[in-house]
Order: sequence, then structure tokens, then C-alpha cells
Amino acid sequence: MKNVLIVIDMQNDFIDGSLGTKEAQAIVPKVIEKIKNAKENGETVIYTRDTHESDYLQTQEGRLLPVTHCIRGTNGWQIPEAIRPHSDADDVIDKPSFGYTGWMDVIDASCGAITLIGLCTDICVVSNALILKALFPEVPVAVDAACCAGVTPEKHLAALETMRSCQIQVINA
Repeated sequence: MKNVLIVIDMQNDFIDGSLGTKEAQAIVPKVIEKIKNAKENGETVIYTRDTHESDYLQTQEGRLLPVTHCIRGTNGWQIPEAIRPHSDADDVIDKPSFGYTGWMDVIDASCGAITLIGLCTDICVVSNALILKALFPEVPVAVDAACCAGVTPEKHLAALETMRSCQIQVINA
């Protein structure tokens, strides 16, 4: 019953690229430490990567958020090497939308607990946390607020409160 750490969208475009923020940049050392500790403890670490194609601005999301970001193959799409220092492809999920709906194919329902960290708290982190809680209602799901950042600090806090309301544990480790 391994615990699972899910690193949501810690990509260049969300850290210091087209949608980067100072809050996202500030959490990078904490994220690196959290991943290191998870690996030392034998946890499964899974990364997600927001993945858009070159026609992003013609998609519904692109029309509502007209900022080109995380286009497959670009530097902005990449997870920085400091965060993901190895190159195994099997631990990265390329997701075309906020929330990944294939978690049951990746995570065993007998896992001990699931913790999420990453970007952006108020979009992809909350989306995936809610999906995971719905799919695995008896598995403890947590979000480490110290390893997350939102589009704004206010939206970060609002997303954390939403997750608390849905029985997702918010920790500040």
C-alpha cells in the first residue's frame, strides 16, 4: 500500500514563463524537497504535464485563456530538470485539460494515501484533487499548500477552502 505523490504541472510556463508568478517560483525549492523525501520514503511519484497543441488558441480553453502556454515540445511545456532530474517517461502524464480522468489506470485503489502538490492550486490542483477524491473515496487525499501556488494568492486560498469542504486534507508541510 504505497503512498502516491502527484506533482501537478510544475512546468516552465507556469513557473517563470508565459503564466509564471513569483509565488510559483517561490515554491520550487519546497517542491524539490517534497519529491526527494517521497522517493526516499519509497512513495510512487507521478508528474502531470499540461499539454496543448499548436492550435491552442482555437480551443475552448484557448479562447477563454488566450495566453499560449505548455505547447507540446516547447521549453515552456518541459518540467525543469531540478524538479524531475531523471528522464523516465512512464511517470509523466500528459493531460490536455485541467483534470486527468484516467487516474484509475495509474493509481491502485489500495494505495495508502495520495498527496498533490504543484500548479495552479485554483485550476489543475483542485480539479485533480476533486477527481481523485471522487474516484477513491476511501483513500485519504491531501494537498500540501506549502508546495502549491495559485494564479493569485487569493485564488490559492479559495481553492484550498474548496478542497477542505470536499474532505480533502490541506496540509502545510
